[in-house]
Amino acid sequence: MYIRDTVQIGNNGTNITRLGFGTAPLGYLYDPVEDDIAVSTMVRAYQLGIRWFDTAPLYGQGAAEIRLGLALKTIPRDKITIATKAGYVVPDLPSKVPSDTLPQDFSYDGVLRSFEGSLRRLDCGYIDLLQVHDPDNCYDDAMQGAYRALYRLREEGVVHAIGVGMNQSALLDRFVNDGEFDSVLMAGRYTLLDQSALKDLMPTAVRRHVAVLVGGVFNSGILADPWAANLTFNYRPANDYWVNRSRALGQWCRQEGIPLKAAALQFPLGHPAVAGVLIGARTVYEIEENVAMAQYPIPAEFWRQGQMIGLIQKDAPVPL
Repeated sequence: MYIRDTVQIGNNGTNITRLGFGTAPLGYLYDPVEDDIAVSTMVRAYQLGIRWFDTAPLYGQGAAEIRLGLALKTIPRDKITIATKAGYVVPDLPSKVPSDTLPQDFSYDGVLRSFEGSLRRLDCGYIDLLQVHDPDNCYDDAMQGAYRALYRLREEGVVHAIGVGMNQSALLDRFVNDGEFDSVLMAGRYTLLDQSALKDLMPTAVRRHVAVLVGGVFNSGILADPWAANLTFNYRPANDYWVNRSRALGQWCRQEGIPLKAAALQFPLGHPAVAGVLIGARTVYEIEENVAMAQYPIPAEFWRQGQMIGLIQKDAPVPL
């Protein structure tokens, strides 16, 4: 993967690098990160060639957006693509209330308020990509309210591209069919471990010319180290099926001399619908490792072998 390679999303000149930086870990998603460490990590990502930064009000109840705004004092705003989201109601200042208890609001006015809040926290005048965030149980509200708001913002030019972000593929498939979205952000459903999106979203995205942005390539960490304790898959304790499958992938990579992280990062980019892969990091060391894994040379024969031995679906396009 060439980090500086770019792909256009939509028709308004929004470009992303093939590898993006996800700010969720910098918004207290797991353990607190100090502001200076968060900023230095994002600055290092920029130095390494990453030009796509994804954030959301939900991440640390605004903390991730605030920290990205701080990084913009060093990173040139006009040189990067900022993606954020709307759909959760966050307090004016980050609090200790668990983020998973925050209410959702997919109304037209609610999304406009969320957008204004993001602009304040980021301290910038426009958003490159605005996405509806986790409307899993609110499809009608999202289409009748949030979608109309996003469409208006795109027409006004203060948002350049619009999308939807979720941890599933089936409902994203419905959004892509019913709306005029530029992209979708899907976490965990098109990875080296889980290729379930092949049956619904991926062919639809190709047909509708909608870019798929892939997050969660390590499936909540199980692909980062399949032999670790307390493995999780899709943010829950992993059952035996996923544990055994992830360890089989890990063993295969060991036999072939390919780091499992490298294979996990690069696999999704083989699909023609996938524009980029999003990866989080909490420290400079982590982002440097991720970039190295994204650029690790993997021969085409490796992917073909994975299909032959049944560890990769035979109908999954692989990197060449």
